[in-house]
Amino acid sequence: MKYVGADLHKKSISLCVVVTASGKRQVVARARFECRDIAGLRRWFEELGPFQLAVEATAAYEWLFLLVEDLADRLVLSHPKKLRVIAESTRKTDKIDAEVLATFLALDMLPQAYRPSPRVRQHRVLVRHRRWIIARITATKSKLRHKLAIYNQEIADLFTRAGREELAKIAMAEADRFEVRHLLQQLDLWQLQLKEVDHELEQFADSAPQPEQEARAVLESIPQVGPVTCDVVLSELGDWRRFRSAKEVAAYAGLAPGLRESGGKRRDLHISKEGSPLMRWALVETAWRLLRLPRWLTIFQRLVNSTGSRKKAIVAVARRVLCVMFSMLRCGKAYRMAA
Repeated sequence: MKYVGADLHKKSISLCVVVTASGKRQVVARARFECRDIAGLRRWFEELGPFQLAVEATAAYEWLFLLVEDLADRLVLSHPKKLRVIAESTRKTDKIDAEVLATFLALDMLPQAYRPSPRVRQHRVLVRHRRWIIARITATKSKLRHKLAIYNQEIADLFTRAGREELAKIAMAEADRFEVRHLLQQLDLWQLQLKEVDHELEQFADSAPQPEQEARAVLESIPQVGPVTCDVVLSELGDWRRFRSAKEVAAYAGLAPGLRESGGKRRDLHISKEGSPLMRWALVETAWRLLRLPRWLTIFQRLVNSTGSRKKAIVAVARRVLCVMFSMLRCGKAYRMAA
């Protein structure tokens, strides 16, 4: 068996082949290709014989996996942060990085990253694009209100038809009026695209396989949890069955607090903020809405008293919400209101 390490960049890819013989590992081949040379890269792998391939998780690894998936005995996506031997090396080149990947693959010691399924990847594209559009809408609205403030004006219902008519009556410099006209055009476009992406997400949910439909039904049984939160949690978690415990889920979401302990002294740290910022945002927003329920409000108030901070308390509630979601997904049971 040949073990291939691939150091993948935007324009080029460095490859190293390692084999194991008599308990020793040695490099038997190296290669370098331009990423656009798909035919040459495919031909090189075809001539290699049986092989396993390791690539660090980057923004653009998927095309390489798809290119050689039918040829490889095994594809391994390596976790770049956990493979510190590359990141902390004093001698760091593409050739060395590829060799390290190949060597650790041969030793079966590569820390693996999660590779989402095609459906999860498409789900994430839609959910993250929706969030991007929301950010554009918020920024455009803020800029319009700032423009009014320059003229010491304020319109409460600015984004209604009546508000726009009132905006048109305000005397402005020609350049400012030009900018306002463009901002309104952009706002109309973003709002139209928001409707389109919401419709696309509805169709995506309708085409979901049975397990995903059941997961959606379970999550949406939680009060204050709607399709948007459900889409964010399911897309960002991916296959939730891969987690062994609620602690692992909280750590994956970046909601697990850090800890320093030495010489009998213990110090609790802030949350790690690893993983998806979008999921943390959705969970915190859900936590705020859940405070309308007496049970969650009691939990929040108790946490405020113990931490002395509303911000820390709401993050702790968000972590608990995620753990409840994970438990519900594992048992497949709907949310039950406290008596």
